[in-house]
Amino acid sequence: MLAPVGTAQARTAQTNPSRDFRIAHDVAASVNDYTQFTVFDDVTIGVENGIVTLNGKVTMPYKRNEIEKRAAAVDGVREISNRISVLPVSTLDEGLRNRIARSIYGNSNFWDYAIMRNPPIHIVVERGHVTLTGVVRSNVDRMLARSLANQFGAFSVTSKLKTDAEVNDARADSD
Repeated sequence: MLAPVGTAQARTAQTNPSRDFRIAHDVAASVNDYTQFTVFDDVTIGVENGIVTLNGKVTMPYKRNEIEKRAAAVDGVREISNRISVLPVSTLDEGLRNRIARSIYGNSNFWDYAIMRNPPIHIVVERGHVTLTGVVRSNVDRMLARSLANQFGAFSVTSKLKTDAEVNDARADSD
């Protein structure tokens, strides 16, 4: 089951879906409440029988550790498998992240997203390769975000953005 909650995404197996969904929801809320979790980080949360698997990429090692601590503190979590990797430090990547973020969130089509507490489009840059993740309202927004990210000379731009409709369909399929 894929259940995006804010910007961290949660997935549960079918073993005890209601309990695992609650755990995934609570872990995602805890990650989203972490003030150091930004649009330049991306975390997905899988839960099966109370065992939480964290995947994704963050910009600093302390974020990886803090997210794991936050997940472990959630009621019902039996075990944590932390597969979050830390992005390499790179002036090129940092500049690319900032230019793309300004381009996307500075575009009038995305102003509603930019003012959200946890803006939903995440920009992961690794060695000059860009991946956009998160949830947008429409396919037009998905295509526009990718187009805006493509103008800065990245080696590649991959969009893993999902629309609200795709997320809702995935939820319905797993129920």
